[in-house]
Amino acid sequence: MFDTDPYELKMTSAVEHFSEDLGKIRTGRAHPGMLDGIKVEAYGAEMPLNQVANVTAPEAQLLQVTPFDPGTIQAIAAAIRNDQTLGLNPSDDGRVVRVPVPALTEERRKMLVRQAGEKVEEARIALRNIRQDAQKDVRRKKDAKELSEDDVKAVEKEIDRLMSEQQAVIDGLFKQKEKDILTI
Repeated sequence: MFDTDPYELKMTSAVEHFSEDLGKIRTGRAHPGMLDGIKVEAYGAEMPLNQVANVTAPEAQLLQVTPFDPGTIQAIAAAIRNDQTLGLNPSDDGRVVRVPVPALTEERRKMLVRQAGEKVEEARIALRNIRQDAQKDVRRKKDAKELSEDDVKAVEKEIDRLMSEQQAVIDGLFKQKEKDILTI
């Protein structure tokens, strides 16, 4: 019989990747994960922000970045300022970088929902590619007479079931994120 477990694992990891991508899209509240994609020029190399500083959210509208080495504070502030997708303007006092998170405008909220919708489409494309890979394997095994016609139909039904389960998870995550973004 055909083993669908590897494809189920790939689909699950695609959905997890989508969930991580959604976490990077900001809502109206400050969240330390908002700065996960920031790369800081430090020690002669580009490093992820979480390797050169500690990020906390002491208030709903404020992020606080505490560098491990005070010498990197200017580079951290510059890296956050240069990331145009976030639209944040950090300030530093020599010890910590404070990043006020402005309230979202209606226009910005709609743009963020569109951005989340694009991520949904990317996740669906990834799932379709995984399904196509599985179907190719099934056809190859059928042509090699390793699977019967009934087995092929059963496997295709199982793959479609997995596909619809994962798409339901994606839709649920998107609806929750959309609600978070649009809630003032």
